[in-house]
Amino acid sequence: MSDPLLSRIEELEVRVAFQEDLLTTLNASVADTTREMRELRGELVRVRDALDGVRVSLSHDVRDEPPPPHY
Repeated sequence: MSDPLLSRIEELEVRVAFQEDLLTTLNASVADTTREMRELRGELVRVRDALDGVRVSLSHDVRDEPPPPHY
């Protein structure tokens, strides 16, 4: 093969190697982000449930309370 053609092939091989490394890195990043999103969704559900529990315990109808003693 001619020298310029060999040089171009080597350059393409280097580019492919960098792209493969980048894809591996991006794949790991996407996997980490997906895992973190799953964990955050679970935490959000727990926080919502806790907030609903607090709302229920704090919400009461004043009409259900007995009248004050001075009445």
